[in-house]
Amino acid sequence: MGADQTIDWRNTAASALDWWHEAGVDTLVDDVPRDWFAAPEPVVIPSAAPAAPIVAPSAMPLLLADFLNWRSSAEVPEADWSGVSLAAVGPADATVMVLVDCPDRDDGDAGALLSGASGRLLDKMLAAIGLTRDEVHLAAVCAKRPTAGRIQSEVEARLSEIAKHHIGLVAPKRLLLLGNAASRAILGTELQAARGRLHEFNHKTGETGSGSTSGKVSSETGVVASFHPRFLIEKPAAKAEAWKDLQMLMRGLTQEGVR
Repeated sequence: MGADQTIDWRNTAASALDWWHEAGVDTLVDDVPRDWFAAPEPVVIPSAAPAAPIVAPSAMPLLLADFLNWRSSAEVPEADWSGVSLAAVGPADATVMVLVDCPDRDDGDAGALLSGASGRLLDKMLAAIGLTRDEVHLAAVCAKRPTAGRIQSEVEARLSEIAKHHIGLVAPKRLLLLGNAASRAILGTELQAARGRLHEFNHKTGETGSGSTSGKVSSETGVVASFHPRFLIEKPAAKAEAWKDLQMLMRGLTQEGVR
């Protein structure tokens, strides 16, 4: 190897971790060594202790404009994280909403979600089904990028709550979930298990189901889970499967003359 050739191992490793995360791999190794042949330790049942008081989170705003402002307030899970908080963009009454996991590495500097190569691929994906970025409501489960791009387990439930509330305020006819974290947040299911069918999401109650929906019921959103563009960049062979997901997303809408 020549002296003038250098490899950015940090970015290479981060890219590899992102790839596996989008493929649904959450854990590579345990934090501590484990003796798989050891007998299980006895279960110790602690004595009853007074329950800690439950502090309910403050109510989320009921108007989209207020919610988007609140989304970068001190009341959200990401408030103490480093980085730039990126708000959702797009029409408040969009027919199609797109939800990703979190901002990409360069999005903070650009001040917009999916600003780089992933965003350019998303634009092509939308164009393939007759849409532009300006026509969809684009949001992220995390308003800021978490450490190493992974959503910590202790905030998953709250971020899921917030994302579902956000969907309810937009009330789209179709929702496209891009990546494993987005699928888990809304459907409670890993991406590989969620793909291949149209899910029903009641944006008034936050309940999900499976089946097909015509999109004519005002409280129902048809949900499709697919691969994040960053995964498709790393694995172009999956684009054929992603195309099937996009066709499923729009099925029924074109029949109603909805764009």
